[in-house]
Amino acid sequence: MALKINTQAPDFTLASTSGEGFTLSKTMAGKACILYFYPKDFTMGCTAEACEFRNEFEEFANVDVPILGISKDDIPTHLQFKKQYKLPFELLADTSGLVTKMYDAIVPIIGYTKRITYLLNPSHQIIAVYDNMLYPHGHIAAMIKAIKLQIVTK
Repeated sequence: MALKINTQAPDFTLASTSGEGFTLSKTMAGKACILYFYPKDFTMGCTAEACEFRNEFEEFANVDVPILGISKDDIPTHLQFKKQYKLPFELLADTSGLVTKMYDAIVPIIGYTKRITYLLNPSHQIIAVYDNMLYPHGHIAAMIKAIKLQIVTK
C-alpha cells in the first residue's frame, strides 16, 4: 500500500549517481520532483520504465520536475545502468532498503522492491501516486497526467 496523497513525504539521505549525497529536503528544497522506486537495474521491466522516463524526460524538464530513480542497487551498478541506457536523471542507491520501507515500496515478507512512483510538490507533499508492479509504462503516463492536472511548481 502506497503512502497517501496529501501527506508529507519522508525525508531521507542516499548516495547518488551524481557523486554527491542526496538529501530530499536539501537537494530538492523548494522543488517538485518524482521519486520512482523500482526493483532492479538491468531487468526487463525496470529497463523499460527507466527508458520511458528517459524518452519523456523533456516533458518533465519543461516544467522543472526532476526525476529520481531509487532501487537497492549500489552506485557502481547504477552508474553502469545509467551509462548503458543514457539516462539523463539521477539514480539513488538504497542499499539498506530503509528508504524503500519508509515509502511503503516493499513487498511484505519477500522484501522485494515494488514498482511505485510518487509526485511531490515543492513542499514535498505527495500529490500523486502510481502503484503498479506489473505495468512499468503506466507510471510515466500517470505522472505526466498528474503534472498537467496540477500546478506542481507553485
